[in-house]
This record gives sequence, C-alpha cells and structure tokens, in this order.
Amino acid sequence: MFTLHKPTDEAIRHQLDAAQHLPLNYGMAFVTEREREHLPTGYVRDHLRTEIGHGEADFAAAKAAFRKWQQFDLGWVRVANSEVKMEIDNQVTVEAHTFGLWSVNISRILYTIDEEDRFGFAYGTIQQHVESGEERFLLEFYPVSGLVFYDLLAISRPAHWLARLAYPFTRSQQHRFARESHARMKQVIAQSSH
Repeated sequence: MFTLHKPTDEAIRHQLDAAQHLPLNYGMAFVTEREREHLPTGYVRDHLRTEIGHGEADFAAAKAAFRKWQQFDLGWVRVANSEVKMEIDNQVTVEAHTFGLWSVNISRILYTIDEEDRFGFAYGTIQQHVESGEERFLLEFYPVSGLVFYDLLAISRPAHWLARLAYPFTRSQQHRFARESHARMKQVIAQSSH
C-alpha cells in the first residue's frame, strides 16, 4: 500500500485487477447513506460543506467535474483510473503522495445519487486501502436561491499499521484533502463561468 517510489500504471492496474473481488474492509456498509449519529469505536466523522457556485450552469459544471473526478485533481492526489464511470460496484483507485510516500487506495462505489437537485456517490474502502470506512461526495442545488453546495462526508479509521502509527499526520492529510477538494471544485466552477 505504501511505497517510496511512484507506482507505475502497470502496477496500479495489477492492484486493481487483484482487488476486483475483495470485500469491504469494514462491517458497516452504507453508513454515509443513513448518516448514523453513533459510530463504532475508533471511527471518526469528517463533514465539510461549502457553497461552490450559483445557478443551473454551475450545478451542471460541478456534475461534469465530478464525472471526470476533478474533485481529486489536487497535485498530490489523483484518481489513477480516471476512465472509470461513476456506477455502483465500480472500483476507484486513488493515488496519493504525502510525506515522501506513495499510496494506492482502492474503494468500491456503493451507491450513486442522480436527482434533479442532488448528484454524487459514495464509496467504501476495500482491503487494499490504508483507511477503513466510507466517503460520500455530494452536490446539491437549491433552485429557489440558486445556490450550489459541495458536501463531503467521511467516516473512517486507520487500517494500515503506518496510518495508525502516524495518526495525527493521517488526520491532517484527511483534513487537507477535504479543504483542497472543495477549493478545487470552486476553481473548476469559476473557470467554467468564463
């Protein structure tokens, strides 16, 4: 899961192939869909919601960005299999480079949301992931006010021994991802308006 060198595309494909039938690495699937208040021991909830745009055009641009995984396009994080479609049971491979280490983390899409005023998905971590839990990426459009929001909800605990050992750093990187993902979506919307 952690390496000192950037994984090759071939190595990532091999991991993705090996992960096709692996189970989730936690026992509480769909916790983000129900938004339970009480979490099992050791899990933490992170929730960040920001306004990212205004109007139907911004909502459409945000949905298009989600379909291209642009909320992950942060320089130090990316979706390595960016051709994957946002569909139930598809596997999303997130590559991250932090503190001199590379990691490839595979999650499975558990559910999708495609409504008139809500769009997004949630994935759950499988055994080839440094964390254990779920993450929901949701866009919401309020037609009366015209506001567009990006809502990111994550429920996790460290799965890999190195993530547990460096837990304060792990948490700081989770918060960094959330902040930068929201900033990236605001940037995408601003660029689409020009």
